[in-house]
Amino acid sequence: MNAPFPQRIAGEGRRDVAGRPILCVGALIADLVMYMAKLPVTPGKHLPAGAQLVVAGMATSAATAVLRLGHPASLWASVGDDVIGSLLLGEMTREGLDMRHVRRVPGAMSAMSTILVDDKGERLVVPYYADELLTAPSALPPFADFGAVLVDVRWPRAAAIALRQARASGVPAILDLDVGREEILRELLPLATHVVASIDGARIVTGHDEPRAAARAISATTDAAVVVTAGECGAVWMEHPGAPLRHCPAFEVAAVDTNAAGDVFHGAFAVGVAENMPFADVIRFSSAAAAIKCTRYGGRLGAPARAEVDAFLSEREILKARDDHELRPV
Repeated sequence: MNAPFPQRIAGEGRRDVAGRPILCVGALIADLVMYMAKLPVTPGKHLPAGAQLVVAGMATSAATAVLRLGHPASLWASVGDDVIGSLLLGEMTREGLDMRHVRRVPGAMSAMSTILVDDKGERLVVPYYADELLTAPSALPPFADFGAVLVDVRWPRAAAIALRQARASGVPAILDLDVGREEILRELLPLATHVVASIDGARIVTGHDEPRAAARAISATTDAAVVVTAGECGAVWMEHPGAPLRHCPAFEVAAVDTNAAGDVFHGAFAVGVAENMPFADVIRFSSAAAAIKCTRYGGRLGAPARAEVDAFLSEREILKARDDHELRPV
């Protein structure tokens, strides 16, 4: 097991990373989003109420959140040398994302997915990644130059390199542990300094459906800070092994599109960690960013600006103070 990085990052073992770019590693994909009244459950032709083509992917959507929250961001991903690859690169360059580390794979088809979203904001995702996009990288980014490194599980070979190199450089190494092959998740999990798992990803490596049990089980296998997110049930976390298990309820919002909410959470989490926020504040900050995104259509396009997240949290504090006052005995 690695040295306990979550304790070390507060001290002299960690570089001064505040304000440095955040590197996001993994998926860059074209999402064809179809908006439906209900998700189909039978074969046949089902007509959508609307449609949208969105450049996305777990790492890419997280990088968008990082940008909108006030930090520069870089992407390490793979695309084909096809027209879709050109679209992906052009769109994210216009967004302001540093794309210098994105490689183009000759002869490969760029990643694509079809996403169905119902009128309650729930989704069905069918992604496709060509094997050529997942081959081992030959050129590496300068990991020590970044304020945090956030990896998803869609490019496992690069993810493993990035987590190891970030950790060796004294940079937070954050794993977005989501649905993937179990052997890949188990390989990446011990390499991270921070593990942020969806309940679906956590279930694969722990067998637990309950977030608290899943968080405890993951924490028993790693020295990382562990967070398990469970949508409207909120997030639970252990700041380091043996720390108390804590819970942050989800913010109540009128959700219309949950697509990319988890990615926005991860991007905001990386920002909070890079800024050395107290851990509980990192969770609230990330939860607020994800909640705001759920009120907007368009996947990553709904990622909020920093001022919006700050205002959202301030409003919730005012409401909580008012409610506490009204409930106080007189």
